[in-house]
Amino acid sequence: MNDFLFDPTAGEIVREPPGTGPGYWAGAPGATYDPLTDRFYLTYRYRRPRGVVPDRGAEFRIAVSDDGIRFTDLWRLEKSELASASIERGCLRRLPDGRFALYLSYVGPADQRWCVDRLEAATPDGFAITAREPLFRAPDLGLEAIKDPWVLVTGPALWMFTSIAALAVEHASAEQLHATADCYDTGLILSHTGLAVSSDGRRWEWLGSVLAATAPGRVWDGYSARIGCVLPVGNLFVAYYDGAIGVEDHYDERTGLAVSFDLRTWTRLTPDAPVLASPHATGCCRYFDVVVARGRRYHYYEFARPDGAHELRVFVR
Repeated sequence: MNDFLFDPTAGEIVREPPGTGPGYWAGAPGATYDPLTDRFYLTYRYRRPRGVVPDRGAEFRIAVSDDGIRFTDLWRLEKSELASASIERGCLRRLPDGRFALYLSYVGPADQRWCVDRLEAATPDGFAITAREPLFRAPDLGLEAIKDPWVLVTGPALWMFTSIAALAVEHASAEQLHATADCYDTGLILSHTGLAVSSDGRRWEWLGSVLAATAPGRVWDGYSARIGCVLPVGNLFVAYYDGAIGVEDHYDERTGLAVSFDLRTWTRLTPDAPVLASPHATGCCRYFDVVVARGRRYHYYEFARPDGAHELRVFVR
């Protein structure tokens, strides 16, 4: 396990938050290295506290880098373009046919539930938001929300991990769940990790929950258990996943490790406590993504600062 741990305070800052204090975040990174262009690409979002215009996840960006550390923005999306209350994590991948896909999560304006759309373009700066297509809608899957897509490409298959919200309280109404446009903040759900599989990145088969939160208030990942990324190591898969003990911590998750041989059945390596956390403020250290390129590992993550804001960092080993 030590091969996958490091001191997150030693990471370099990639993006500063848009303000100081709790609720200002730069993070939710999604990273990829493209060998055809020999470049790193990074997706991330800026967030502000509720009531600070433009509040919540108001801006989503794609950036490019030659070294995996210093990034230049090349595409930007504002939540107003989606008529959405908030944008969250996205995932950029080159598809098997050479085109790029962007999987984007945001609050759908029709029902105020988190959802996932797909966009395509020839280049990472060529996405047209008006051409997006719906990919996953929570009601179709028997869920209250689905967001934070991350895609593993292995062999002929693409595997998409998502954060999903399943109802945990009987008879909760739609008003109770979705009036604030974030059911994760209600305490009426449990946040699990869901999985889907595809051969082309366009048509996906939903496989259901693969890492569950089952004991809110009793264990560190009892309310939420969200796989951020998966690293193939020989015949084994290692996941960085973040969790929260209860609804009061769901904006400030910390990170643990889990392993699997088939991507569907996971064993927690850190059942008693997280192993990656910030020493500052709430301890938040979450949304890990790891890129293996040029013989090194690039660990991207969202990290709490002493003032309570979150910054986006990278640690290279």
